[in-house]
Amino acid sequence: MKKSLLALASGAFILGAAEFVMMGILPQAAEATHVSIPTAGNYISAYAIGVCIGTLILVFGRKVPPRNLIVLFMVIALVGNMMSAFAPNAAILIVARFISGLPHGAFFGTATLIAKTLADKGKEAQAVSIMVTGQTVANMLGVPAGTLLAEYLNWRLAFGVLAAWAAMTIVLTVMMIPYVAPIKDAGIAGQFKFLTRRGPWVILAAVFTGNAGVFCWWSYVSPWLQKTGGWPSACVPFLMMLAGFGMVVGGLIGGRITDRWRHAGTAALGQAISGIGLLMVILLPGNHFTTAMLTFWIAFGLFFISAPQQLLMTEAGQGGGELIAGAAVQVAFNFGNAVGSIVGGLMLTTFSMNYRFTGLGGLPLAILSVGLLAFYSWRCETDTEAAQRLRNINVD
Repeated sequence: MKKSLLALASGAFILGAAEFVMMGILPQAAEATHVSIPTAGNYISAYAIGVCIGTLILVFGRKVPPRNLIVLFMVIALVGNMMSAFAPNAAILIVARFISGLPHGAFFGTATLIAKTLADKGKEAQAVSIMVTGQTVANMLGVPAGTLLAEYLNWRLAFGVLAAWAAMTIVLTVMMIPYVAPIKDAGIAGQFKFLTRRGPWVILAAVFTGNAGVFCWWSYVSPWLQKTGGWPSACVPFLMMLAGFGMVVGGLIGGRITDRWRHAGTAALGQAISGIGLLMVILLPGNHFTTAMLTFWIAFGLFFISAPQQLLMTEAGQGGGELIAGAAVQVAFNFGNAVGSIVGGLMLTTFSMNYRFTGLGGLPLAILSVGLLAFYSWRCETDTEAAQRLRNINVD
């Protein structure tokens, strides 16, 4: 594996852990800041809103070498996570979470470009999936570790560790990532020219609806495991580790399939996997086995789609909009997270805190996402392109 991918994966680890650790420590954070669990869902939404706003960094940083942008993003992550660790009340924690989210989308847009540029020919999706693996490993190890810290010590320590990790990643970035030239300067307006076409909007709508659907359930996974599955709180970190393992496996498999088949078709398959999981959240009885199985299953589908969606948008933005296009995936992803958290909270309020109904809120959105990606694949990814990929690996 290229050393540059290791540094990028380290940065993805920071952002993945910062984003998802709140799901595992939500009850403790809510109690410490004196708010209800549905209200504490705003800590998740604040991060997601930061992701959306932070993409504007790329508008003014288009002439900056990508490696320098990665350093800037890690500095912002350090500040945001340190503020989260010391936040004295709910209002400050929301601001800190917003700051922590600012570099997220911009980082993944920039890191996708670096990984794709430095990858061996024909292995671009695998390179992107390795970079994204940092985010999935964060869910397999970082989030459970943060949950354990919250369970046995203090939830604030999780953010302190992430701040220190961001500092380490700055050093790795300077040492391991080679110079990559800035993208073509198409001007401010030129960076958004790709949005004049229908295709990118279809992809972004699919990302938004798919993640909104999953996050109706995922935002409340910790209390769901305890209330519906009957798991004690001490077991939640290990179930988060199971979810993270599903994300790692899903991301790597999705990346390999993407290099060999239709990008949108692969993403549609991943969204369908998650949608089936949400249906099972509603239908299956709540017990240890079913809740553990669904935690793995839905997490697998959630990151199966990462590499194909990132590449779809980066390719759509060629000609000066690559960074914005790559970041737009994360904007749609996190905007979906924010909306999903709100919808999930409304489902809980409506159905007397029955956590199985979070799946009911998310299922229609997941189905819509599959339809959008299937439509894009049908209209924009020709049979000739798919057949050529198959011929390249000697499949009839």
